[in-house]
Amino acid sequence: MGAAMRRIHVGNALSAFGLGFTVPYLYVYVAQVRDLGAVTAGLVLAVFAVAALVVLPFAGRAIVRRGPLPVLLAALVTAAFGALSLGLASSATTVLLSAAALGAGQAVMQPALATMIVDCSTAETRSRAFAMQFFLANLGLGIGGLIGGHLVDASRAGSFTLLFAIEAVMFLLLVVIMSTVRMPRSPKIEGSAPQAEGSWKQLLGNRAMVQLCVVGFVLFFACYGQFESGLSAYGVEAAGISTSALGTALAANTAMIVVAQFAVLKFVERRKRSRVIAAVGLIWAVAWLAAGYAGLGHGSRTMATAAFISTYALFGLGEAMLSPTVAPLVADLAPTGLAGQYNSAFALVKQLALAIGPAVGGPMGASLHAPYIVTFLLFSLGITFLAVRLGRQLTPVQNQPSLAKSRVVAQGGAPAEPLPANV
Repeated sequence: MGAAMRRIHVGNALSAFGLGFTVPYLYVYVAQVRDLGAVTAGLVLAVFAVAALVVLPFAGRAIVRRGPLPVLLAALVTAAFGALSLGLASSATTVLLSAAALGAGQAVMQPALATMIVDCSTAETRSRAFAMQFFLANLGLGIGGLIGGHLVDASRAGSFTLLFAIEAVMFLLLVVIMSTVRMPRSPKIEGSAPQAEGSWKQLLGNRAMVQLCVVGFVLFFACYGQFESGLSAYGVEAAGISTSALGTALAANTAMIVVAQFAVLKFVERRKRSRVIAAVGLIWAVAWLAAGYAGLGHGSRTMATAAFISTYALFGLGEAMLSPTVAPLVADLAPTGLAGQYNSAFALVKQLALAIGPAVGGPMGASLHAPYIVTFLLFSLGITFLAVRLGRQLTPVQNQPSLAKSRVVAQGGAPAEPLPANV
């Protein structure tokens, strides 16, 4: 791992640590501490999604033209301003505007950091680089949330201001660290301005990328979009899960990722990416069956709680398999010089799924218990079906990068058998 990659990973961990301080307590802060009500708190969460959807189409073009580092620095400053303003805001207007700045900055960080990882890695090291990014992000979120929970006090607005101030400091510290990164020279593309303008049309003409975006939408809709909305509501209403057990389930998800990430990586690196994604769909189908038992199985409270916690743990196993699979595949599908555009497009799909997922799953999980489980069980099986179709659109090396290293070299340095031309 080079010096640039080390700094990128440190920055990724610090940004996740800062987010962990505030994200779990945002609703309580707006609705109760600032006494702005549940409607305003809901609007704040919606503003995060809307801000991301607005800025991401422009972020890809900016990364292609200016490079990922300047875009990341601008996003960090914007997020720091939004976090500090949110900690000091007292009216609905200032809270919403601050949330928009924070949401926009956070959204742009994702494709900028992903593009920096692509530029600082090779095809052989990329899966491990993204696995490390996901590992550190979850570790940072978990530690940040744990420390933030001990600092916060719902009876003192100042404790929340401190949390948001710490988050802003993390972003500014990241500005300092990222300013020292020396990025490798990005490859130049012929006619960069016209190609940047037409890159969205080019992306939509890439059938493999379009199918990957469809798979990505279903992945984020059926899993990440349900964690803190539909699935938690289902657990409380249908399974009778206590708030402490819900916290344990979320901790089990993070613990599974932290423990399994690099063990899973060894398995994933030798498999076809489309088959790995298909396997995740099956694992998540089992997770939804466990959730169904927890709420509809009429078992004991202990068994229901154990089944519900296992649901989150199984989701974590699937996430650990996806982190070294999906993000590197986005990079491999991008033409030379357009990784930023493709990363931004995939981040846009993710934000759409995260915006729609809670809106659909929340009401279903709270009241339509059996239809909720059946619906998302089918979505998980749909992931498997879509992944198999995606595999037909990928070249052998895109689907299984280890093939690029499988050339057998005879004694004397000459290849014993040439690889097929398409490989």
